[in-house]
Amino acid sequence: MSRFDPAVFAAIVGEPHVVTDADAARRFLTDWTGRRTGRADAVIRPRSTGEVAAVLTACRGRGIAVVPQGGNTGLVGGSVPADGDRPTIVLSTERMTDVGTPDPVEMCVGVQAGATVAAIEAAATSVGAHFAVDLASRDSATAGGIVATNAGGVHVVRHGGTRAQVLGIEAVLADGSVLRRWNPLRKDNVGYDLPGLLAGSEGTLAVITGVLFALVERPGQTAVAMVAIDSIDEVFALVAAVRTAGLTVEAVELMTKAGVRLVVESGSRPALAGESAFQVLLEVSGAEPAQRLADVLDTVGVADAVVEDGPARALWELREKHTEVIARASATVPVKLDVAIPRRGMGGFVAELDVWAPSEPYPCRPIVFGHAADGNLHVNLLDIPDEEQSAAAELMLAKVVERGGSVSAEHGVGRDKAAWLERVRDSADVAAMRAIKHAWDPEGLLNPGVLFV
Repeated sequence: MSRFDPAVFAAIVGEPHVVTDADAARRFLTDWTGRRTGRADAVIRPRSTGEVAAVLTACRGRGIAVVPQGGNTGLVGGSVPADGDRPTIVLSTERMTDVGTPDPVEMCVGVQAGATVAAIEAAATSVGAHFAVDLASRDSATAGGIVATNAGGVHVVRHGGTRAQVLGIEAVLADGSVLRRWNPLRKDNVGYDLPGLLAGSEGTLAVITGVLFALVERPGQTAVAMVAIDSIDEVFALVAAVRTAGLTVEAVELMTKAGVRLVVESGSRPALAGESAFQVLLEVSGAEPAQRLADVLDTVGVADAVVEDGPARALWELREKHTEVIARASATVPVKLDVAIPRRGMGGFVAELDVWAPSEPYPCRPIVFGHAADGNLHVNLLDIPDEEQSAAAELMLAKVVERGGSVSAEHGVGRDKAAWLERVRDSADVAAMRAIKHAWDPEGLLNPGVLFV
């Protein structure tokens, strides 16, 4: 018998924010890919940290599992519940959208967990600053979600991932107590880095309710180039040449001929006339960036390229539309894998993938794109029959590990890759993580089944 009583939670957050109707709850129970759908007794939508604390206190007393959820844009099943009988709620932060007034002196801004990346950037822009995390899902990805998964995005090569932008955090622990580490100091070495620990914890240690983010200076003048290359190794020589010329590299995005063709077929304007194996989108900043970038490309002998003053939205569209056009082009839900490969091995991995795909007994189209400068590739396998998808994903992840890569680069482990934890981390490493999990959540109520099997 369920220990869930909706009246208990309605008294905390208000009856309209305890969602038990199946139709209304569906969007909270299915992940972005549509592949995973779970079960929950209700979706609870608090407005404040105090309400979150009261909800968790009530859940602990009743043995109810809690699945924290932000924008639900993840790809590994980490933000939706399992399909089981355990009493469970989804705790959605979609009403917790406050964005504080940015501080242009301390260069920071405090936000609630449900604030979107786009809203944070808008606030930063209002004081002439910039939020360093940017990703295609900026209008729906939330502060709590990007911290919980330590999201990357297009500017990792310049500023690092989300963890590097976190100055402070507010979170509710499994027992309902509130942890608040909220200080704009860049140098504060007192004790453990608890905000850093929660970055990448995927909702298994606490429910993040607020984040104090660092802001950075706006890059000033930028230029964007789309460059045709025949080998992935050319990317790194190109980046080195750009840096040697004194330009700052803001983003380096890799696309394949097949991926660009899908985007163009969807209505986008092609940037280049040729049909090279790969195209690289390169964004730089500095004085007279367009002319200087064009000079670098001439110096290294690039034959097919276009350079535009930033923001060059038409060029960026060719990269950012990949996810949506891939979803539409596949006859089945695409197998989507977020991985990292040592940069020397990226070319070999993609070549191996191109050989593997047509050798399978079923039609399979691989589309790869990603953040080339930091080794992060998004591998998409299209048209794979549903019954073959798990095996295909396992094979791809095994190939990543064989090359010394990571099975998760910026989307987390979630439920989909939890079985890989003990295959890619040694026993002492896993034991340390389990000890932390037990200390913070001894009853295992927070996001059970995520990260740990």
